[in-house]
Amino acid sequence: MAHVVQFTKVGGPEVLELVEVDDPVAGPGQLVVSVEAIGVNPVERKLRSGVRPLPGDGPWRTGSDGAGTVTAVGEGVDGFRVGDPVAFLDTPGAYATAVVTDPAHTFVRPEGVTAAQGAALGVPAGTAYQSIRSLGIREDDTLLIHGGSGSVGQAAIQFAVLAGARVIATTSDARAERVSDLGAEPIAYGDGLTGRVLDIAPEGVTAILDCAGADGVLEASIELLEDKSRIATIVLGARGDEMGIRTFLGGSAEPLTAQQLQWRTESVPVALSLIATGYFDVELGEQFALADAAAAQVANENGAPGKLILVP
Repeated sequence: MAHVVQFTKVGGPEVLELVEVDDPVAGPGQLVVSVEAIGVNPVERKLRSGVRPLPGDGPWRTGSDGAGTVTAVGEGVDGFRVGDPVAFLDTPGAYATAVVTDPAHTFVRPEGVTAAQGAALGVPAGTAYQSIRSLGIREDDTLLIHGGSGSVGQAAIQFAVLAGARVIATTSDARAERVSDLGAEPIAYGDGLTGRVLDIAPEGVTAILDCAGADGVLEASIELLEDKSRIATIVLGARGDEMGIRTFLGGSAEPLTAQQLQWRTESVPVALSLIATGYFDVELGEQFALADAAAAQVANENGAPGKLILVP
């Protein structure tokens, strides 16, 4: 028997429960993966709490990103064998000991890439990679990232630096060294942000990505950059729509295109390869047992550093 985390009503973290279910079976065109690590993402607590709408009636399983080992290969699936170490994304119910995955969203982990590193990629790397591609970041750009020390911010810094851009990123003093190590120039957030940016970049910035959603960041962004097509937020959808900037949330005035969705999927094999060759780094945070999924979501909401991981 397998175990999954589910909830039957929206509410606080206490609504999450670990239940026993039948082992998943690989149908045609599917894989079964024995899960070794699961990424904890903010969207999961937003769904659980009712901040974002849920599909259909409960019970609802949760999670989307993870990594483990292939245990079954369905009919018609090529490129995978039982025993392959893999990472996956966009897999409903990833908070589990075993899941059925879509081969199109499942990727073999190169040697040296751990399950925890693979599980940490889906939502953060996908959002960052798609945002950097959508903004057209290139080597002559100066990119300002609001919230450079979060999981998405860290991935965005690295993808932008690899594209050859200069990156400036807001962060706390405690996290400035991490942001700097990734190749960005850290600056403090809060009042006076516009002046601090212009102090180190008198010529201004050419693109801005908001990964923080803090008060005043969008207003400061518009002060710094007239071209709203090169300002985007992944957090403040409604506010971004009102201000006429780009909103990469999937349900706002600018729905994600087929190309952008493909970029989100493409990010995982790209990041896996970069990790294996030493060109991409994932900051892992605290690990929690699957039965402690509620505590992991609380820690995520409270801003615990690094990517939080569930371990079945």
